[in-house]
Amino acid sequence: MCGICGFTGQIIDRENTIKRMTEVITHRGPDSDGFYSDDNIAMGFRRLSIIDLDAGHQPIYNEDKTLVLTFNGEIYNYSQLRIELIKLGHKFYTETDSEVLVHGFEEWKEDLLPRLRGMFGFAIYNTVDKSIFIARDFFGIKPMHYTKIGDSFVYASEIKSILEHPNFEKRFNEKALDTYLSFQYAVPPETFFEDVYCLMPGHFLWYKNGEITTERYFEPKFNPDEDMTEEEAVDKIAEVFENSVNAHKIADVEVGCFLSSGVDSSYVSTYFADQKTFTVGFDFGQKYNEISWAERLSEKIGVEHHTKIISSEEFWGAVPTVQYHMDQPLADPSCIALYFVSKLASEYVKVVLSGEGADELFGGYTCYNDPRVFKIYQKIVPYCIRKAVCKLMHKLPDIKGRDYLIRATHPLEERFIGNAFMYDCKQKQELLKNPEIATRPQDITKKYYRRARKYDEVTKMQYLDINLWMVGDILLKADRMSMANSLELRVPFLDKEVFKVASSLPTRLRVNKHNTKYAMRKAALRRMPEETAEKEKLGFPVPTRVWLRDEKYYNVVKEKFNGETANKFFNTEVLVAWLDEHFSGKEDNSRKVWTIYVFLVWYDIYFADEKTVNKPELEDMKLTDEDVKESAERLFDAVADANEVEQEPAPNEQDSEQTAQEELIIDDKPVTDEDIDKIIAELDKEREER
Repeated sequence: MCGICGFTGQIIDRENTIKRMTEVITHRGPDSDGFYSDDNIAMGFRRLSIIDLDAGHQPIYNEDKTLVLTFNGEIYNYSQLRIELIKLGHKFYTETDSEVLVHGFEEWKEDLLPRLRGMFGFAIYNTVDKSIFIARDFFGIKPMHYTKIGDSFVYASEIKSILEHPNFEKRFNEKALDTYLSFQYAVPPETFFEDVYCLMPGHFLWYKNGEITTERYFEPKFNPDEDMTEEEAVDKIAEVFENSVNAHKIADVEVGCFLSSGVDSSYVSTYFADQKTFTVGFDFGQKYNEISWAERLSEKIGVEHHTKIISSEEFWGAVPTVQYHMDQPLADPSCIALYFVSKLASEYVKVVLSGEGADELFGGYTCYNDPRVFKIYQKIVPYCIRKAVCKLMHKLPDIKGRDYLIRATHPLEERFIGNAFMYDCKQKQELLKNPEIATRPQDITKKYYRRARKYDEVTKMQYLDINLWMVGDILLKADRMSMANSLELRVPFLDKEVFKVASSLPTRLRVNKHNTKYAMRKAALRRMPEETAEKEKLGFPVPTRVWLRDEKYYNVVKEKFNGETANKFFNTEVLVAWLDEHFSGKEDNSRKVWTIYVFLVWYDIYFADEKTVNKPELEDMKLTDEDVKESAERLFDAVADANEVEQEPAPNEQDSEQTAQEELIIDDKPVTDEDIDKIIAELDKEREER
């Protein structure tokens, strides 16, 4: 794993500039550096030695040195491509996978990319026509950023390299703040730095004659085979995944594996007998600590297991460090846990495998159950009534079933923007001092829904997450947190051959009433205990809601919310009110509070001198007594009717006990008369107060 950067054009102190740009990403490659420059370009490289430790230094050239390569990533089928290129007359000087890219590009140009199997972000400079070719891997495992500064083109693995260019004018991008508040990350290709862009996954870029053009060479499309049986699916998954893991283990250094209690990393770890695995957790009971699960599996599969308990002080103390390495704010608190497990692993190995991508490809997120669960409610209750009910639910306290009825109100394209919906447009307008920047997050997702219009709802959700959530959150934190610790992280689920199988699975073998990742779990069951293979999806549990009800950390956040930076962007009285509601236990506002706190920490690192923006006008939502009465009465009738409906048996399931009547589920529990009575009591109380 490595880091690359470069720029065109002539500037004062050019040599020291490329050195500073390269040094600031030394964590990506502490083993060595490398440079190339001519009258047109300066290129920098940092190396983390993994393959061909002695001879794999970069830049790397073709035979006549008309092509210059710097490369970040790994190519897992480089040996086969090398043989093919030698037969075509190319002469190799190293055994590294990097050299395959420069000769492959010389032979096939852009057509090289579909031939590759791996993760990559690389730049190739043509010394003859002065063009630059940059490419990013299929799913966006490895990063790449670029910008124009006057007549100069600048690129880098991390944005912090671009910031070192003396002619770069750092300007805050309000568009990114808008998307961050809804998605918890800056939606690519935009970044928090104005005019700095993220090269999208599956894209390549040409810089020629002062012009930038980008083109997509890969799109993750689903083509389910409805005739595929469960046994066929499980066989295909087991075969292709074993092949992928073995390919991802190729290295000239020791390779380890992250291990949580979930099926994804556990499945990977079963191929690591007599090798090392790594787990971290929090000292807040089993809910926030997966170490005991991981230890039990480690004993059964025979691995050397290493663990660490992250203290509260360590977690909060690491927030600034993590946000610095992220380049952009990321509100997913699991990125801090990932930082610590990467730090732990880096003490023992240079490479680890992890389970990222399994949920998106095989249908693992719990929310993928929503289309099936919501179907009854949406069929019985007309949209206009659901909308009134949703309005009502927003006025009620945080009671069981409220979130379900809010989420079930709208069609998929309106309710689902990805795995981490934070603030809608109205909430952003209330929160921001400049409400004019607030947009509907659905305006971003609609183009993806348009491309996925022929898919069923579950597949639409997967397609959206692959293109947005996985790129902006999952893979961003995986790269940045591992690289912050000079550790190469590989993701065998995000392999193009694995995707070919995953994309061919019918929906019923991805998500059904029995489980998510249904067929993949069955494949994993062949290598691990049932309690692990069938374990419910949890994500990486971080006790932020607990900490924010602790006076110590409540005061840490409150100080930030009352600070100068918060006052530049937000109505601080709104922030403090949300924090106080959470602290008192009235509402669970932990995710919303954390999202703002992380942004403020990040901003103080990168933009301490940014100008203030204007304050918005607040707009209150009104709800009449008639709305309350009519919507509530119809809701309760609908819920009562829905509880009588039987579900059809799951496909390919013979056990009659598994196909018994399924009740309407709210927050993973069936609706009861007691639940309805509680809601009625709350409505009566509200009417009396009016």
